[in-house]
Amino acid sequence: MRPITFVLAGLALAVVAKIGVTLMDEPGFSSAGADDNTPFVSAASAAATDADSPAATPEPKVCEAPEELLASIQQERELLEAQKEQHAKREAELDLTAETLEVEQQRLADLKTELEALLDKVKAAHTSDVDRLVALYRNMKPKDAAAIMNDLDIEVSVMVLGTMNERDAAPIMAALTPVRARAISQIILERSKLPGDQRLNDIKL
Repeated sequence: MRPITFVLAGLALAVVAKIGVTLMDEPGFSSAGADDNTPFVSAASAAATDADSPAATPEPKVCEAPEELLASIQQERELLEAQKEQHAKREAELDLTAETLEVEQQRLADLKTELEALLDKVKAAHTSDVDRLVALYRNMKPKDAAAIMNDLDIEVSVMVLGTMNERDAAPIMAALTPVRARAISQIILERSKLPGDQRLNDIKL
């Protein structure tokens, strides 16, 4: 009887096991073990779904500049613009100054030319007048010329006698008064020196 009992018990266990496997394969089957593992399976499935979904990829954020930096940049731009305008204004002023200076230099050059021409004309007229005066006194008798020069302005006497040649001036100098002759001789001598070396204040007329 025992062998038959063991065989029947084994068949019963096999049937129970097969029924259990069949029940687990049913769609509505759930168990405590399955309920315990469901959160982990759902989380893993959700993570896999989120990883595969394009919407799950985070978009890169644009780093916006702080307001202080933007204000500083704007201030620098305004400063550069102001400096640029000031530089342009300065250049315009320099151009105007240079143009004015050029015009003034040209005016001074023209004035210098006119003055030089006038001085040459005066010098020529003066030379001509002196030459006539020298010729006039040279044609006089030495005694008569000396009599006039004794009372003539000392500068005129020096100019006339200094312009004459020695042969014509000597007889007139000899006819002058000794004081007048010494004064004229000293003035002619001092004028040959440099202005700083001339001593004209001590001359007695």
